[in-house]
Amino acid sequence: MTRHVVLVEDETNIAEAIRFLLGREGWRVEVLANGTNAAHVIRDARPDLVMLDVMLPGKTGFEILAELRAEESMADLPVLMLTARGQTRDRDMAEAAGVSRFMTKPFSNQEMLDAVRSLVPGAVG
Repeated sequence: MTRHVVLVEDETNIAEAIRFLLGREGWRVEVLANGTNAAHVIRDARPDLVMLDVMLPGKTGFEILAELRAEESMADLPVLMLTARGQTRDRDMAEAAGVSRFMTKPFSNQEMLDAVRSLVPGAVG
């Protein structure tokens, strides 16, 4: 079974690297470059995993996460938040908003795969 991830990331090089890495592991990766309609797309897509950048055009990753967590059907959806700002304040805000896991950029391929494995067991070989 192909797993599906919605990646909301405005940095093209990071989005392509993640698409390549997870695609190689059998994932279908849907990339959104801004946060404007992200919650709507995620609700419609019903992915196995969501990856959110914190700083996005349109809406922040925190705003998108809050929209998702406000819906009962999205309460258990695994969400991995990515940020270049690894400040404690950001991590605390993400945890308060209901993030499943928080990663600071830059990260290694292995860190990304380990994070995905921890959020969606059996999804990465």
